[in-house]
Amino acid sequence: MSLLEIIAFVVSLVAVILGVLGSRITWPWWSTGSLLYAYIFLQSKYYASASLQIIFILGGIWGWLGWGPKGAQPKKLKINTRVMVIAAITIFSFALWPILVHVGATSTVIESFGFVGSVTAQLLMIWQKFEAWPIWLVVNIAYTYQYFTGELYLTSFLYVIFSFVAIWGWIRWKRETIKNELS
Repeated sequence: MSLLEIIAFVVSLVAVILGVLGSRITWPWWSTGSLLYAYIFLQSKYYASASLQIIFILGGIWGWLGWGPKGAQPKKLKINTRVMVIAAITIFSFALWPILVHVGATSTVIESFGFVGSVTAQLLMIWQKFEAWPIWLVVNIAYTYQYFTGELYLTSFLYVIFSFVAIWGWIRWKRETIKNELS
């Protein structure tokens, strides 16, 4: 465990908690944590996770611009869109898997699912859709295992916390979605 991992842990935890609260300030924190983790994951040969951090940084900029000063105003996806999201995650995860095998990534199955699931959840967060949170929950559980077996213990613990935060976000954003639909 390095000082860099400790700093990345704290910054990322603050970012995700701010995201649950729907605060626009989440996005600069998110981008900073992602920059730190990009370096950590590259060192550990988690290539998809390192690449994902670049997407998170770009998503942080997009989220900052998209949420506006009042923060997130969550809404639900339509049922057919939910089905398409699940199908897309499945198809693109299977498509990425052999690429990760070819480049010699440390992890391939979890990395492919985690990458695609995270990109999807990130987009849903930017678009202020409450369905981002159940996807984050599943991705976080998978990454908890991956980083633990890869001996990134603090990062694995962070993903345990992220899993609980995802449950909190799921509940909170669902309540906000109901409020937004009634107004």
